[in-house]
This record gives sequence, structure tokens and C-alpha cells, in this order.
Amino acid sequence: MSEVLLEVRDLVKHFPVRTGLRRPALSVKAIDGVSFTLHRGETLGLVGESGCGKTTTGRCVLLLERPTSGQVVFEGTELTTLPEEKMRAMRRRMQVIFQDPYSSLNPRMTVAQILAEPLKVHGLVTGKSARAARVQELLGQVGLLPQHARRYPHQLSGGQRQRVGIARALAMEPALIVCDEPVSALDVSIQAQIVNLLEDLQKRLGLTYLFIAHDLSVVRHISDRVVVMYLGKIAEVADRRALYEEPLHPYTRALLSAVPIPDPKLEAQRERTVLRGEVPSALTPPSGCVFHPRCPIAVPRCSAEIPALREIRPAHWAACHLA
Repeated sequence: MSEVLLEVRDLVKHFPVRTGLRRPALSVKAIDGVSFTLHRGETLGLVGESGCGKTTTGRCVLLLERPTSGQVVFEGTELTTLPEEKMRAMRRRMQVIFQDPYSSLNPRMTVAQILAEPLKVHGLVTGKSARAARVQELLGQVGLLPQHARRYPHQLSGGQRQRVGIARALAMEPALIVCDEPVSALDVSIQAQIVNLLEDLQKRLGLTYLFIAHDLSVVRHISDRVVVMYLGKIAEVADRRALYEEPLHPYTRALLSAVPIPDPKLEAQRERTVLRGEVPSALTPPSGCVFHPRCPIAVPRCSAEIPALREIRPAHWAACHLA
């Protein structure tokens, strides 16, 4: 196993909510005790349904959101206690690809200006001609043509805009890229192109990805290991093959049963797990295991005791009393 690039320890992020003058103060428990490690050169998939805390986890890793508590250790440095000037220098090594290519690019800047700006701000390339040459190099790396440099974002397709977002992240020569659902806003055919591009760049440049998504088929294709989240907590962690072939947590099994199978005969024969009810509110999460109100195999212990994330098989962790 390669060296640990990123270690997240007991990460907690609560957002305060105003409820009125005489009502008690509440907080949204977006992340509640999340811990995981990410090795250099690895792709770690972070999956779960909307509102489970995936994007907030990614933003806290980048310190775009300040965690309520916990630690984020990147390349041996604890980030949550760093002064702002040192954190600014550290951000060069940590970049993000945003979900929406339509809103993450400045509409008043050309592609060349968008890519040259971080080079100038961080002093990586000095001189206009040198920056222009670096911009052309970045465009080539992500499969865009030299003439795209003169265009504005509205003159590009969705896939081209996302390629510009990837090039902007690469401009800083990062060690870690947080991919926040980078293909969910794109057509299926374009999704495959972007995923293949990310894999190719990882092999050529030695990148490490934290890949956030809700599409389990995309995560299966690109990830080495997968973390499954539910209502701010980790439900299961395993390598890709073990998670998809032998899931231990009932929530993971329910997620996988919802993924369509191309073969209509197999699709008709397989057993589906239909969850009852709705996802509870993060303002007032259930006691014990947060999944127990919807769990098809829950027992009384599940509502009274919080399950620990434990290693049930080698390198396969699950937070379930019955696993």
C-alpha cells in the first residue's frame, strides 16, 4: 500500500439553524464523526443519496468549510489549525472540480484568462508568453483545441466546460483533486469521456482523487475503494470489488439493488430491496443507528445503540450490529 496522502479523523460539521426567539437553537448535523484515509495515487469513491453529507465532507477536506471538530491531515500537516497564509500556500496542492460546469466558470473571462489566473496569483509561471504557452499545454492535456482559449464559457458545450474546469485544477499541479460529482450534470455519453479523461490524467500525472458521486456505476468504474455515507455517517468502507459483490450493510445492499442491469432476464429475476419511509431530517437524526427507521432487518438494539464502524472482513468495514 502506498503512503497515506490524506487522513480524516472524526470529522464533524454542524450548521446552526435559526428557529425563532423562544425556540431552542438547533443545528443540522451534516457530518457526524467521519473518518477515512486516502493513499497517494488512489481514487476513493464517496457515495450516498442526496443530503447524506458527501459534498460537505469534500468541502471540509479542502477547508472551504471550517469543520466543527475533527482533524484533516494532508501530507502530514494538520490543516484545521493552520494560519490562513500557510493554508493559502497549501491549497496549491489540493484542488476541486465542481459539479456544475455552467456556474463554476466566470462568464466574463475567456478560457485563456480562466486558466492563466491561478498561474499568476500563485506565481507559478511568470510572463505573459510563458503563461500563454502553459495554457495551451493545459488545453492539450484535457483534449481541447488551441482555439478554445479565445472562447467564453457560454460558447462551449457542457463537456467542454467541464474539461476547462479540469484544466484549471491541473494548473496548480496538485497532489489531490476533490471531484464533486463532476459528471452528474452531463449527458451519459459525455460522462464516459470525462471519466476516461480523469483516469488517463491520473495515470500520467500520478493524481489522487476523492470522487464524490451518487451514481454507483460511475463510482464502480473509477474507484479503488468506496465509502458509503448515510445521514452524515459512514455506513461501509471496502475496496470496489468487495463492496459491489458482497456488501455487508443493508443500506449498501439497498443502493446496489436500485442500479439497473442491462440484461432484462437478470433484471427480472434479481431481488430488490425497497426501503420504507423517507430519509430522516439531519436536524433531528434518529437515536442509535441512523438507518434503523428504514432498515429491513432492524432489531431493538439498533434504535438504542450507535453501531461502531468495525472491520468485519479484511479491509472491509461496516457500521451495523447485524453484519
